[in-house]
Amino acid sequence: MCAIVCLMSMSCAMASDSCVGIKGAYWPSDSSFPPSAIDTTLFTHIYYAFLNPNNVTFKFDVDDLTAKLLRGFTSTLRSKNPPAKTLFSVGGASAGGSVFARMASTAATRKSFIHSSIHVARKFGFDGIDLDWEMPQNPEEMEHFGVLLGEWRVEIKKEALRNRRPQLLLAAATYFSVDFFLDKVYRAYPVAAINENLDWINAMCYDYHGSWDTSATGAQAALFDPKSNISSSYGLGKWIEAGLLRSKLIMGLALYGRTWKLKDASLQGIGAPAVDAGPGRGALTFNEIEAFNMEKNATVVYDAATVSVYSVAGTSWIGYDDPRSISVKVKYARTLKLRGYFFWAVNGDHEWRISKQAKQTWDYYQR
Repeated sequence: MCAIVCLMSMSCAMASDSCVGIKGAYWPSDSSFPPSAIDTTLFTHIYYAFLNPNNVTFKFDVDDLTAKLLRGFTSTLRSKNPPAKTLFSVGGASAGGSVFARMASTAATRKSFIHSSIHVARKFGFDGIDLDWEMPQNPEEMEHFGVLLGEWRVEIKKEALRNRRPQLLLAAATYFSVDFFLDKVYRAYPVAAINENLDWINAMCYDYHGSWDTSATGAQAALFDPKSNISSSYGLGKWIEAGLLRSKLIMGLALYGRTWKLKDASLQGIGAPAVDAGPGRGALTFNEIEAFNMEKNATVVYDAATVSVYSVAGTSWIGYDDPRSISVKVKYARTLKLRGYFFWAVNGDHEWRISKQAKQTWDYYQR
């Protein structure tokens, strides 16, 4: 009986991440906002963004300055009360997808990347690794993505057994929907491989509209869109419909907004004609938006149809989320029985207003 109890206790300890909701946030490593300033009472997991491999060897070349930053990141967050788990994120929008497409295309290059990633995670004290490949461009790359995940998990298991340590967490940031067209090419994520090999995915439920289309304003992280399928409710629903386990699905939330310059200051709603990017060259953090609204005495409007907020001052128009819209979105995630939520990015909040509201809403509906 004692042996059974001990085994059960060990199993619960190793599976603790599967027993609790994830409240995650990405920390941009080029930010002036230090890891020591992160309020870990509001988050369970913090992602170091970004660390990328050499584009020839596909190994991680960590120089002395980066090594110091990595060690400081993990040690700081581990020493906080409560401690937060840490993952380093590989990729990001600025990295481009071609390096990952080449890495994932052969067994030899995948092996080089996988072994190096595990080495870095252990050397610098991370709890896991997050792959942010934006985005596999065609069905072949999606197939390679699935193969990569399978081989990665095998090596993570081997390393954990060999060193008698808990397995490293393995996550991935993905498109908001399981399938999509890009340049008229259809592709879909390998859901079976994700279910089998990833601890979770971070579905990027934002950037639906932005300054890349200056013709009209838009709700950049709309929960619902009455006029199209470009919405978080649609994307999350498609993941679930495709068979992704709800315990593997985490909803992305934005701590920033997208901005436009209106064509006519009297036409101000979502979808209003625009002529250019607005303040901040098209993007502002929530903290910056709050300052802008106060300085310009902006009109702030909550749009129930999309579950989003916009503010207007003259011809400046900003679409974003505030504590009210975030609360509705987190409640929606709970209703869908998702694993949790994450923010891009932790340095964008204003006095932790949104992060606190998200946590309070999640915890309330967890009762």
